[in-house]
Amino acid sequence: MKSFIIAFFVAAFFILALIFGARNEQVVTISYFVAQGEFRLPVVLATVFLGGFLVSWIFAMYHIAGLKLALRRTKKKLALAEAKLDDTAVTDESTKALMTKQSNDKEVDA
Repeated sequence: MKSFIIAFFVAAFFILALIFGARNEQVVTISYFVAQGEFRLPVVLATVFLGGFLVSWIFAMYHIAGLKLALRRTKKKLALAEAKLDDTAVTDESTKALMTKQSNDKEVDA
């Protein structure tokens, strides 16, 4: 649901940019390092908005993937720790049972 709301707002901002651009049919000059071009304002706004969105999305996916990998590693460590704890608990119980049996045997012998 959260991703749907975010996608809705992104689409709404994109549509607002297009409406703004459609109302402003000016030609703008964009200078590059070695060249220069004249473009209509709606095209420039849509391109810049889409480019910024894609760059932000790529960085967000990179960050999310890192978090998922960290979560997977942490879950594996937790599973190993729980297994080690279970093994220790079983060993402690068997040791206690053995000690109790030995102490009971001593009492019987005495």
